[in-house]
Amino acid sequence: MSDSLAIYLHDHYAGSHFAVELLHSLEEQYSAEPLGDFAHRICQEIEQDQHTLQHIIDTVGKTHLDAAEALGWLSEKVGQFKLQRGRGGGLGSFQALETLALGIQGKLSLWRALPNIRQFDGRIPEIDFAALQARAQTQYEQVEDQRLQLAAEAFRRAV
Repeated sequence: MSDSLAIYLHDHYAGSHFAVELLHSLEEQYSAEPLGDFAHRICQEIEQDQHTLQHIIDTVGKTHLDAAEALGWLSEKVGQFKLQRGRGGGLGSFQALETLALGIQGKLSLWRALPNIRQFDGRIPEIDFAALQARAQTQYEQVEDQRLQLAAEAFRRAV
């Protein structure tokens, strides 16, 4: 029998790895620009969230799914999503930020669901989920601001 909660948590954990890889790409691509500093800072926060999620996974229990296979697939997707700023006028970076914004919304949904699940599944440790929700909301707003700033570069038509 599969453990739906463990699968759910592992799926989010794999998604966080994808986010970290995208942020590392942004940080490298924009190393001498404010977007690079922003990517570095947000990446550190997401890695902190990963540690929290790993703690929950350790408490709930592992799934029998092959995490290495899932992470390999995600790494391949990151490779395909390489940010080629010169091509497409910043479209890759714009799409990377949009993907991150959507992923952070997913993380916010996770932090909202876990306190409800905890009411009937005591394996979920007591954690300040309200603080995690607030941080995810702030991360989303900051990533969305960066994404909208890149919109002009990504979609401006050459005259």
